Amino acid sequence: MSKPRVYYMATQPDGTVPRSTEAGTPVSLADHVGQVIDHPTPCKTRWYDETHFSYFRAYHRLGEVLNDLWQWPARLFVVEPLGETGNWAQRDYPYRLLAHQIRVIEETEAWPALGPNGRAVEQLLTAELPDLILGWLRDWDAGPDAMERRFEIWRHLGADDCTSGMNAENSAFSISRSARRYAAASTARRIGIDMAYTAARESGASEKATAYAARRADNLIHAVLLKDRMREYSLKALRGTDLDADTARLLV
Repeated sequence: MSKPRVYYMATQPDGTVPRSTEAGTPVSLADHVGQVIDHPTPCKTRWYDETHFSYFRAYHRLGEVLNDLWQWPARLFVVEPLGETGNWAQRDYPYRLLAHQIRVIEETEAWPALGPNGRAVEQLLTAELPDLILGWLRDWDAGPDAMERRFEIWRHLGADDCTSGMNAENSAFSISRSARRYAAASTARRIGIDMAYTAARESGASEKATAYAARRADNLIHAVLLKDRMREYSLKALRGTDLDADTARLLV
């Protein structure tokens, strides 16, 4: 006998449901743990999005629960959709269920919203990536010609023990979708890329160094988030270990 599905909703850090505040009818899951919530402005034609906030969206695949939020940090709640439920795009969003009434069961740890490797992804975003980005920016601008040659080799050819960067990137995009971690990956990657551009502006890095650091951040996030679903042959390319070298070597 299969286990009953568990549904989740991600909220903003204040506990409110995405879109509810901008719609003028803020709904706080944090204030209603253990209670039933009726949607304040339910759509009349199921399940048509008549406003920016027409129904509750619950997810049974944690890697997609950020689909309506696209931000981090977030909070995560276990919910029970009640009454009539549906899904206006079952083929495209089979992991989502729409409802006009939910019961908020409990708040749980938020990191699973970033996928099964969410703890490591969160650690990367908050503690590791800022310093790595600064290093990538410095590496490029310290020897741009040598770095560009190295980058082109990585991008097109790879090495004996890893595929090319482009092959690894294409695989990561495909696997994030098939593994139902697309929303988690997209959210984390956007944060990493924004961090790279912010650091570049503050440090005065060149345009090419900025693009390089943003791509390194993007790929490393994919490598951490999908480390249980990809072979080392691809993960090594995403980590870019063949791109990391001391400045003296690059300038030879």
